[in-house]
Amino acid sequence: MTKLSDYLRVSEAAEYLGVCPNTLRNWERAGKIVAHRHPMNDYRLFKREELDALLKQVQEPRRSKKKPK
Repeated sequence: MTKLSDYLRVSEAAEYLGVCPNTLRNWERAGKIVAHRHPMNDYRLFKREELDALLKQVQEPRRSKKKPK
């Protein structure tokens, strides 16, 4: 059984990531993040561990394709 306490609403998830709620909705529409739906009211919910994975992915430095001198 899924615990709803493991999920954040749009406004909570947006604050957690440091973006506005519309940005989060756009990312969901673009397939960059998965939104789960509340079983009673169909609101978007975001799993905290998936948000943590997204933050970790963003924080990793990009590998440069520069050739060594």
